[in-house]
Amino acid sequence: MGHLNRQDNMRSALKRRARKGDPMAAYDQLPSALRSWLMHATLPWSASSAHRIWRNSLRASGGDLDAARQRLTQIEQATLKRDRFST
Repeated sequence: MGHLNRQDNMRSALKRRARKGDPMAAYDQLPSALRSWLMHATLPWSASSAHRIWRNSLRASGGDLDAARQRLTQIEQATLKRDRFST
């Protein structure tokens, strides 16, 4: 693996968003399957947006965890395509 410096990690054309509250406390309250997916995510997801997509995906798929993970991955990939620095 190559060495990443802080500037490389923060370079993005995507809009930055302010976080409210304690992000670690919100993360700790997420379902374990969602926390596991977030651990390997490319983007820094907020707990609230990830949880909202997770709940909606579970509801739409009748509780299918794999479908919820796949939906998060699809959304993340679409977001990365919009970022000109991600290639």
